[in-house]
Amino acid sequence: MEKIHPAEMPKLGFGLMRLPQKDGAIDMARVTEMVDAYMAAGLNYFDTAYVYHGGTSEVAAREAVVKRYPRDSFYLATKLPAWCMKTAEDRDRIFNEQCERAGVDYFDYYLLHSLEDGSNYETYERLDCFRWGLQKKAEGKIRHFGFSFHGTPELLEQVLDLHPEMEFVQIQLNYADWENPVVRSGELYEILKRRGIPMIIMEPVKGGNLANLTPELEAKFRAARPDASAASWALRFAASLPGVMTVLSGMSNEEQMQDNLCTFTHFEPLTEEERGIIREVTAIMLDTPLIGCTACRYCTDGCPMQIRIPDIFRAVNTMRLYHEDWRPRNFYGSVTRDGGKAGDCIGCGQCEGVCPQHLPIISLLAEAAEVFDRQEA
Repeated sequence: MEKIHPAEMPKLGFGLMRLPQKDGAIDMARVTEMVDAYMAAGLNYFDTAYVYHGGTSEVAAREAVVKRYPRDSFYLATKLPAWCMKTAEDRDRIFNEQCERAGVDYFDYYLLHSLEDGSNYETYERLDCFRWGLQKKAEGKIRHFGFSFHGTPELLEQVLDLHPEMEFVQIQLNYADWENPVVRSGELYEILKRRGIPMIIMEPVKGGNLANLTPELEAKFRAARPDASAASWALRFAASLPGVMTVLSGMSNEEQMQDNLCTFTHFEPLTEEERGIIREVTAIMLDTPLIGCTACRYCTDGCPMQIRIPDIFRAVNTMRLYHEDWRPRNFYGSVTRDGGKAGDCIGCGQCEGVCPQHLPIISLLAEAAEVFDRQEA
């Protein structure tokens, strides 16, 4: 069986979860340009999933990558979602659909999606997905088999003990979540490092939150590296850690792509002095309580009231951070014109059941309604 060689993997992976859009669909012209810039820089790992962009992300990978580059010139990763399966037959149904969408007959990296405590993990075990994945690998349909993880360190240890055949694990990790009592990035990292399991990092910029800092925090980074973006600090933090194979960035526009390419083309690991600056920034940041939403949008697909929950939380966080009034209110107004308001929440709990950050979304929407909807009434 082919083994993973972490040194051969690009340090920067292109996440296809937050692609640019036009008229409600993925803007393929822009995505194609971004793919070409990424490949021209010698990078070649693309991460998609069955559910990204309402099921069209894998198709975008086909059109922008698979059809335009030799199959052996890039790595393509996708994921099997527990919440889309009811029976064992669904495993092959989804996998075959993914192959058709992406236009490939094998995936380089294949993951069980968002393994976490409770229903997702139970579904993967109940439907024997671990053994199924190994069979797909034996058939040559999967080159490398692993999982993405949003659970507790205790569950991670349990899964790895039960399934030592897992070749890699994808975890959420960034400097703001290192000691987060819910995410527990640091503990997850140490478990995988101790076991020698290659890591792929997701949410290194925490859904964009670490790219858009307060002027005070931005100034601390600028003083040390005047030409470096806040996002570059977050990416370098993750990529500098031993055992990290690839850091995913969900780039949404050309500017983000170019900034990330600058960071990784001539990659410089963090110095000890720079780690100290990050610790200082983190301490100040964590004094401001923010909603830890990463804008993955798992919550919005099944919302019966069509509430754009991550966008509303962004408005709340902007209000908390900058203590401004009109900017977040204007933003809130724009995102609720074609969707539900925070106060429209009926408390069904669908969103909380799929949130990888385990946020109390219902109560947070009630808070947002108090802030924004009452003012409009």
